[in-house]
Amino acid sequence: MAFDISKITVPPLPTLDNLNATVPDDVDAQKIASEWLATLATALESDNPAAIKSLFVEDSWWRDMLSLTWDFRTFRGISSIITFLQDRIKSTHPRSFKLRQDFLGLQRPAEDIAWINAFFDFETDVGIGFGIFRLVPTANGEWRAHTMYTNLENLKDFPEKIGALRNPSASHGRWEDDRKREREFEDSDPTVLIIGGGHSGLDVAARLKAYGIPNLIVERNKRIGDNWRNRYEALALHDPVWYDHMPYLPFPPTWPVYAPSQKLANWLEGYADVLDLNVWTSSEVVSVAHDPDNKRWKATIKRADGTERVLTVNHVIFSTGLQGIAPKVPKIPGIFKGETLHSTQHKKALDHAGKKVVIIGACTSAHDIAYDYYNHGVDVTIYQRSSTYIMTTKNGWSVFFKGLYEENGPPVDIADRLSASLPHLMSIGLVKRGTDAVRELDKDLLDALHKRGFRTNSGIHGTGVLLSAWSKGGGYYLDVGASQLIADGKIKLKNDSQIKEFTETGLLFEDGSELPADVVVFATGLSDIREHIRKVCGEEVYERCPPIWGLDKQGELNGNVRELGTPGLWYFVGNFALCRFHSKHLALQIKAKEEGLFDARYSLSD
Repeated sequence: MAFDISKITVPPLPTLDNLNATVPDDVDAQKIASEWLATLATALESDNPAAIKSLFVEDSWWRDMLSLTWDFRTFRGISSIITFLQDRIKSTHPRSFKLRQDFLGLQRPAEDIAWINAFFDFETDVGIGFGIFRLVPTANGEWRAHTMYTNLENLKDFPEKIGALRNPSASHGRWEDDRKREREFEDSDPTVLIIGGGHSGLDVAARLKAYGIPNLIVERNKRIGDNWRNRYEALALHDPVWYDHMPYLPFPPTWPVYAPSQKLANWLEGYADVLDLNVWTSSEVVSVAHDPDNKRWKATIKRADGTERVLTVNHVIFSTGLQGIAPKVPKIPGIFKGETLHSTQHKKALDHAGKKVVIIGACTSAHDIAYDYYNHGVDVTIYQRSSTYIMTTKNGWSVFFKGLYEENGPPVDIADRLSASLPHLMSIGLVKRGTDAVRELDKDLLDALHKRGFRTNSGIHGTGVLLSAWSKGGGYYLDVGASQLIADGKIKLKNDSQIKEFTETGLLFEDGSELPADVVVFATGLSDIREHIRKVCGEEVYERCPPIWGLDKQGELNGNVRELGTPGLWYFVGNFALCRFHSKHLALQIKAKEEGLFDARYSLSD
């Protein structure tokens, strides 16, 4: 049975009241952090993890990304942390701990919360690590860790070939021919096959290239970026530019805060070109078969000209998005003489000029499409089946991204690590406070929506977007204008009764009311993303595939960036920020496997 995050007891925050502590006026953060890290280092380097008991509060958290577990794990409570270290120290030998001076200091994330934030570097037998710890005051005046984060940054003997390690040779006129041979894999097959050329596929291809791993992206569309280019015209990112940078090539300072889809599509195409990524467009992976004897994959690819190429690869990465193949369309009885389509089939509002449109669904796609219809003078009604979390981007990002992802924030790689250093479950209380603050800032809009009859909620455990995004990838709308149109009645709303059936001219509801329509758009999501694997790899591989997306009982994402039940099979999905960060984790795992450095995963057991 899948883990249901809505049923957990929300962990307490390390407030001064909960800790029965106060903050002295003369806190020497550098001295406290330095002494704490030195004591931790002595305990770990002497293989005596029990000695760390006095360094952590009882309800403490340690989140590790690959550096000590070769997995993504979060351990809660001092006894769990000690057990994890006892199990892993002998095989990883963490050592050479060194405190960083940047971003070191006392922080007050809230009036009733105080901690010393500190960065550090360390090593293991095979890797270079980076960590962040937060020390909170205790009743006896000592500072102890509440959260610890450790991350694998690089492999010791196999660094990324970037900066000073970039290729120093000149092509002397051979570049174009060399690129053709490389792109077509005329001399040998790629090590990694990447299915899908969206931002996630491009990110991991760029990372693998930097680690010297030959890889090929197969994209079914005619051009890279068509997955954005071919969707509805009104589509745009709802996350700000500072959050969306891609590896090695950040957006320029002239880039708009919220990128429109057509502009973003062109950027993705340019990204593949500038970074010399190997891409076959207008191509489709027909089948991929696993050979259990040599643990390799035989992939059959149909090219643009109709020919087939068979490749033998070590790894297959599905970068095919957060939704499955088939649209999820509710079964509605009756006969409708108008047009029905799924939101993925919608292109532009003027296709339905002069018609009455009903959109079934009330989350992001529904709002975007309705906004587009209204702006083009089309009569449009949203039918809301259940409540929606609404947050304006302006107020939401000013609260949640302040000091992190913003115009003058820290470098994006530091922001990524600061964000990751707070375990998902531990941070529920903090996010709830932020959600409450945003709700107050959005009060006028929310009141106007409620007056119109639009139903809203506060998200799972009151966390707004956070847990809804992690657990189901939807259920919300980040407002960039449509909400006010609903509040003003310009986008019409229906949600006072369940749909009974189609009529020839619209929809009939259980309360006897009717809604006339010429066009019905289903903004109701798509099927399980594992359907991509079933289609290409077959039933047997699919059956071994664990859930992808949603949080496990430690608060870590299921399936994503991990092998999926069969050696060398991976799924990689997420928004721009998640893929930027985790593309390196995926590349590091593959590089470690190719170099024989990958130890057994220390994975969560049922």
